[in-house]
Amino acid sequence: MAGLLVVDEGLDPANARPIETGLWLRSQARSREFAGRRRSAAAQADGPTRRVGRGGQRVHWPATIHPRFTMTQTRVLTGITTSGTPHLGNYVGAIRPAVAASLTPEVESFYFLADLHALIKVTEPERVQRSTLEIAAAWLACGLDPDKVWFYRQSEIVEIPELSWFLTCVAGKGILNRAHAYKAAVDKNRAEGEDDDAAINAGLFMYPVLMSADILVFNAHKVPVGRDQVQHIEMARDFAQRFNHLYGEHFVLPEALIEESVATLPGLDGRKMSKSYDNTIPLFAPREQLKKLIYSIVTDSRAPGEPKDTEGSALFQIYQAFASVEETEAMRRAFADGIAWGEAKQALFERIDAEISPLREKYETLIAQPHKIEEILIDGARRVRERYAHSTMKRLRAAVGLRDLSQVPAASASADADSKTASVPVFKQYREADGQFYFKLADGEQVLLQSRGFASPKDVGQLIGAVKAGRGELDAVLAASEPVEASRHAAIAAALAAIAQAEADARAAKESAQS
Repeated sequence: MAGLLVVDEGLDPANARPIETGLWLRSQARSREFAGRRRSAAAQADGPTRRVGRGGQRVHWPATIHPRFTMTQTRVLTGITTSGTPHLGNYVGAIRPAVAASLTPEVESFYFLADLHALIKVTEPERVQRSTLEIAAAWLACGLDPDKVWFYRQSEIVEIPELSWFLTCVAGKGILNRAHAYKAAVDKNRAEGEDDDAAINAGLFMYPVLMSADILVFNAHKVPVGRDQVQHIEMARDFAQRFNHLYGEHFVLPEALIEESVATLPGLDGRKMSKSYDNTIPLFAPREQLKKLIYSIVTDSRAPGEPKDTEGSALFQIYQAFASVEETEAMRRAFADGIAWGEAKQALFERIDAEISPLREKYETLIAQPHKIEEILIDGARRVRERYAHSTMKRLRAAVGLRDLSQVPAASASADADSKTASVPVFKQYREADGQFYFKLADGEQVLLQSRGFASPKDVGQLIGAVKAGRGELDAVLAASEPVEASRHAAIAAALAAIAQAEADARAAKESAQS
């Protein structure tokens, strides 16, 4: 299983303004050499944990194995939209923890510059180019080693937009109509008395499909995300499921793992640090500019000597993101003792500058050598395409019928195969308005079985997966479904057996073709 963290520009549903959001997809794959390691019951349930960053944020690393995609390393893929200058919020929320994670031997890391996503709302070519350079230099300055990770520009991976088109052809427009970003933009237009789609481009509407391609091109299995990104994972699941239903089992259905503790940093005005709010602190601002910006952080009017609240204080939250546990507690006591705001801001400046100053020197050296960064990105794209993307799309092209014409099968054989395919019963998975997940077992137009609601799509997938693998018991399927007459049990059992046999035949044919 592959993993992906995309730090991207979405839209805040509350006001339809762009915000930065984080999306993590993390690998579940472990090699057999790790399978025998003894872990506690809690570790087996939650996976190993480690702390990243000075703040000691604990991150869970999943420990289960997906049977189809066993690899020797956990894979983490991170993308940042190239629409602006990286700021402290990007550093704390994405760059620092991701680089720290990439240094562990169990992790295979992928980093990309999401310049295709930037085109949705940035129409200034120079800005996209400059942002690409600045973000690439920032990653490298913060410790990214291009010899040990995959590092590339999204637009160089031509397989991603190609897969996006494949997914577009199976995506339901109704689902895209319900995307949070698109709905927020429509609601804003309605509130202002404009046409629903005024000033909305098709890129915003199709944004979830491109993000799904980012995910599915690596067959991601687990997707740790913030709550605002769960819908994107549900959409990726839906598109993958529709594709699998039409063309065979090619995609793992990604699952959302909600990250409640993803670090977010307040900006100068106390709102979330975002280019959209013009409240950011550039990551590599010159020292004097950094100090001036920190001294402009909004605080209340409490005088020196008056106790100050840490709760809701942007200054304290930013300090906490850079300080050790001991330093944070000392600052908490200083707030209670009435530290002056000027003194607190000076302490914050010194703490940030101590961490950023050596990185700033590396950044300034890199930014002065754009040709070297270009060479790194081109080489990274070439290697990752050869290793992963090319083979994935070759298989998917064949699946949809974009094939070598010299290998067209005989008409009669094709007709027989079509007849067999058409006669095989199918499971149909979906989600209802109640938030529950369901499946139907259908044979042509006849519905043989209707499931009860499931709280998790994983439970549905595991049950259906067991049937397809020939491990599904009739009693287990019946127990998960609405009651049916006993006279129909034989037909249901026959349908389950037919599905298992069709899956076995498909696996055998695939293995034969690859041998």
